[in-house]
Amino acid sequence: MTISLVLADDHPIVLDGLESLFGQEPDLKVLARCLNAEDTLRAVREHQPDVLILDLNMPRPGGLAVLRKVTKEHRSTRVVLLTDALDEEELIEAVRLGVSGVVLKEMAPRLFVECVRKVYAGERWVEKRSFGHALETLLRREAGLREITGALTSREIELVRQVAADRSNKEIAERLFISEGTVKTHLHNIYEKLRIKNRRDLTRYAQDKGLIPSSRRSRFSDLLPENDPPA
Repeated sequence: MTISLVLADDHPIVLDGLESLFGQEPDLKVLARCLNAEDTLRAVREHQPDVLILDLNMPRPGGLAVLRKVTKEHRSTRVVLLTDALDEEELIEAVRLGVSGVVLKEMAPRLFVECVRKVYAGERWVEKRSFGHALETLLRREAGLREITGALTSREIELVRQVAADRSNKEIAERLFISEGTVKTHLHNIYEKLRIKNRRDLTRYAQDKGLIPSSRRSRFSDLLPENDPPA
């Protein structure tokens, strides 16, 4: 059985290398090579390959946008993201979107071929050095979101995100098209429901439950006042 492939990378030299690598394998067949997102989506729609090898860092709209589009269209194509380095937030988003594989460009060629075969067989292949922590983060976020959804309304959850982004009551009111008084009322209700006392605690709660990346901790939570600012 032949595994059909579409290759997508904005560097022709990378495409040349991939095409040469897979061309040496009798069970792998490259149907198209693409330099941008538009050509990639067109090739996937036309050829419906078994596996799409997709550069994560393609020019706008980028690899994740292509992955999102392929997933939305419910294509049977499995996607392997190719990248120079792994960013945890991007990896979490890719996993959430149903990516089948994530590999570094430094990977040994024989392992890349093995990755494609395993992905085609229905297995998942993700760079192990980062995947373990990313998956743990993803699962924690999902559990935290379920807990929050059970305790707060969708409007209150949005308020939590806005506070955790270090926005003032006035900024929140402007963004959500409500009055500052309404913001204060929502915050009071949130504090009561979650049994917390101030904005700093609320930001830490949002981080713990995965509503915002933990990398924001040093930027926001340590700078927040203990109590809410005056109106």
